[in-house]
Amino acid sequence: MARFLLLRGIQLVVVMFVVSTLLFLLLRASGDPVILLAGEGADPQVVERIREAYGFNDPLYVQYWRFISAAMVGQFGDSIAARRDAMGLVLSRVPASAELVGAGFGMAVLISIPLGVTAAVRRGRVTGVLAQTIAFVGQSVPTFVLGLLLILVFAVQLGWFPPFGRGSPGQLVLPAVTLGTVLLAKTTRLVRSGMLEVLSSDYVRTARAKGLSERAVIWRHALPNALIPVVTVLGLDLSTLIGGTVIVETIFGWPGLGRQIVDAIFIRDYPVVQAAVFLIAIAVVLINTAVDLVYRILDPRVRVSA
Repeated sequence: MARFLLLRGIQLVVVMFVVSTLLFLLLRASGDPVILLAGEGADPQVVERIREAYGFNDPLYVQYWRFISAAMVGQFGDSIAARRDAMGLVLSRVPASAELVGAGFGMAVLISIPLGVTAAVRRGRVTGVLAQTIAFVGQSVPTFVLGLLLILVFAVQLGWFPPFGRGSPGQLVLPAVTLGTVLLAKTTRLVRSGMLEVLSSDYVRTARAKGLSERAVIWRHALPNALIPVVTVLGLDLSTLIGGTVIVETIFGWPGLGRQIVDAIFIRDYPVVQAAVFLIAIAVVLINTAVDLVYRILDPRVRVSA
């Protein structure tokens, strides 16, 4: 276990270094942030003073070294637009994004597992076909289309939920459904295929031959084994879900990290973009590490072969 955690720690440092380097190069290739601060048509002397103050006159490798050494300790400087600590600004948006991701992920997991089991156990029947259809449709509709449809139907036409903003439970429903639907559909199909494979295995036939109830066979013996590969996919998709908040938060006006990144990109607020992406990269690596740990607990063969 110690060796595993040490390797993951090294991987985390390497990923942070690569992500930080790419961010530095890509953002500086997109335009001059000094124009944003000074404004179009500003006095050249003012532009020069700002350029000197922020260190943009230094050679690129000097800027890079200054950036990478500060990034490794979580320092990204002040936001160009807000004139306050960029990481502090980013961290203030994390609770809103965590709330949205948690709600979308929880909804997807809680619904997809029974739906996938139903699709497998009742294969060929009406309920099984219906569960499979829901999964197929959910995975086919693009996120931004689903979000706009939900606003049109449930906010504009029916008036059941507020279309924008954050603060009440009702405002969380539509963004969470939009964010979690693709994961719900994908997990349902995975649970179904896993259950179909497990239900035809020898130990399940043995459990039935011993006279165990069908409920016990399905939920106590078959489902835990069918969920082992699903756990890995859920972990990877949780990382994708974090990236998906950029679209959902923009559509629903949700004041989270994704929307902040979009706003910062439009105004070329480099420190904020760098801090936000750096934080998301750390979250993705930590989630994948947690998934590997859970996988090793669920499947002892992984621990033996490691």
